[in-house]
Amino acid sequence: MSERKVLNKYYPPDFDPSKIPKLKLPKDRQYVVRLMAPFNMRCKTCGEYIYKGKKFNARKETVQNEVYLGLPIFRFYIKCTRCLAEITFKTDPENTDYTMEHGATRNFQAEKLLEEEEKRVQKEREDEELNNPMKVLENRTKDSKLEMEVLENLQELKDLNQRQAHVDFEAMLRQHRLSEEELQRRQREEDERETAVLLEEAQKQRLLEDSDSEDEAAPARPALRPQPTAILHEAPKAKRKAEGRSQLSGLVVVKKTKAEGKGAGTRPGQAPPASGAPESREAADQSPQPPGASSLSQLGAYGDSEDSDNNI
Repeated sequence: MSERKVLNKYYPPDFDPSKIPKLKLPKDRQYVVRLMAPFNMRCKTCGEYIYKGKKFNARKETVQNEVYLGLPIFRFYIKCTRCLAEITFKTDPENTDYTMEHGATRNFQAEKLLEEEEKRVQKEREDEELNNPMKVLENRTKDSKLEMEVLENLQELKDLNQRQAHVDFEAMLRQHRLSEEELQRRQREEDERETAVLLEEAQKQRLLEDSDSEDEAAPARPALRPQPTAILHEAPKAKRKAEGRSQLSGLVVVKKTKAEGKGAGTRPGQAPPASGAPESREAADQSPQPPGASSLSQLGAYGDSEDSDNNI
């Protein structure tokens, strides 16, 4: 099986290339190529701007009777992207550039104009020095002065760089950072002080309002009636027993001696009591309680008084 892509083709022994007919193509024939706009341009018909790098399907042809050092010059045809007007430009091998020919104008390019101006000035200077030796001397003097000025400026720049080299930029940045931190700290302290003053004033105002509201409060509520279930929350039995003893202590009084009783009872103009037991018991009940006696001692004394009454 033969190969699909053949590199070597078979030539028969009686092959004569001169018998192959040649195509007679015109010299100014055109090719379709894909290119990008080599510079910024503006269409003359509609004023549309075409920027450098815009892609076009252009037609290319060789310019007749124009060569530069044996290099052919090519012409390109493109169409405006807005009005489809034809725009042409061609190569410029002398300046390694392109020249606008028809249909548009090339936008302003300062760099190109500056280069052209420098070339023009250099050419004029060379023409003047060619036939005038005094002009050559003047130009040399100007060049030497210009060179001296450039060297002086360069030395000044070197001295300035050396002075700046001794500056410690890290220390400057550190000092700046510390000053910023100190300023922030002071601002923070001032803010805290202001907030404390405001809080204190607000608290005083709240206290004044509370006192005014208490003065203007409603009348007191009536006393609550005791609830039936309040007994459930009373103290335990031992505590209740102690409370009962303290209540009984107010009713118990130590009995006075017989002498004191007789002296008190035999006043002039009074008759002695008929029976001593009931009167002594009533006197004991009506007599005041001594302040220092405890409840237990009073109960003991109460028992002794009953025994003495029974013996009598």
